[in-house]
Amino acid sequence: MKSNLEERAVRLGEYISEHKSTVRDTAKVFGISKSTVHKDITTILPRMNSGLYREVREILDKNKEERHLRGGEATRKKYMILLCDRKHDNT
Repeated sequence: MKSNLEERAVRLGEYISEHKSTVRDTAKVFGISKSTVHKDITTILPRMNSGLYREVREILDKNKEERHLRGGEATRKKYMILLCDRKHDNT
């Protein structure tokens, strides 16, 4: 019989695989910490379902390669909002 941790690790892996989700987004959906998601995926999932783990690992590796792009985009949006707010305040 699977424990709750093992079931959760598989559910997390399935979610990441189906949605091509990041660890952060997955954590929000499941209401747990990023650390918990990462630990479940890297320590429990390989023992439970090695095929799913390989799929998830590819997605996480791709996310890691692209994170600087997402961070840059988030920063750009932040400053665009600040610029718009300043223009609105000056009118």
